[in-house]
Amino acid sequence: MQIIKSEVMGFCFGVRRAVEAAEEALKKYGKGVYSLGPLIHNENALKELKEKGLLIADEKEISTIKDGSVVIIRAHGVAPDLIEILKNKKCTVIDATCPRVKANQKMVSRYTSAEDYIILTGDKNHGEVIGLAGYAKSNFIQIQNYDEAEKVQLPSNLKGQIVLLSQTTYNPLEFSKIESLLKSRYPQIKVQNTICPATEERQNALLDLCSKVDALIVIGGKNSANTKRLYQTAKENCKFALHIQDESEIPDEIRKYEKIGITAGASTPDKIISLVETALNNMV
Repeated sequence: MQIIKSEVMGFCFGVRRAVEAAEEALKKYGKGVYSLGPLIHNENALKELKEKGLLIADEKEISTIKDGSVVIIRAHGVAPDLIEILKNKKCTVIDATCPRVKANQKMVSRYTSAEDYIILTGDKNHGEVIGLAGYAKSNFIQIQNYDEAEKVQLPSNLKGQIVLLSQTTYNPLEFSKIESLLKSRYPQIKVQNTICPATEERQNALLDLCSKVDALIVIGGKNSANTKRLYQTAKENCKFALHIQDESEIPDEIRKYEKIGITAGASTPDKIISLVETALNNMV
């Protein structure tokens, strides 16, 4: 058995920055620091942070956060009205929003005319998308895929600007198809490719890896959007693909493959990647 690791995988800058911010806050303030929404889409990493004293508050239950608490804004960011609520509760807010998500928020907030139309590609239930919707002051249309893009119908007498942008972890190939479709309908559309380079780098590295292996293991949380997209790409381009959260989920059938590739989502800690690699080596 030969194990080949992807050249790009694991923690992205934004996630690492948020985790480090949480660990520093826990050291400084002790137990009882809140994360507004799950800090990281990886159950193993989240469990470790909870054991150190991190509390998770659902965005819909922000009222349960005690006045004067320390609250971390995760990498996905949140809507501005939630920040205001925390400030009114006299909370210490540690903003760990990924700089690329922050740039997306500022871009959305620029288009304030009632005639402007913002079209966002992304997962409708994802924290980043929900947060971006909170910055929209005009018409905000959210689509998840090409099929939904085909159904977009804007007024024929448009006076404002049409802007297409994306969730930072969206699939680059899907965005490209949607861009072509909407450009053919609305030539005046402004396209802002706001997909994080780290997302594209992981996808490209994965495609390269698929051509070199017989089986591919994608490591990451089951609720991680970018991990799920990596897995989808792996399934489409490799003979056998598997999505696992940690080494305990490696199946015995993996033994029958000679060359096994490993990649991991942007919220997968280095520690878990190493444990998976070690487990595979022990199966030889």
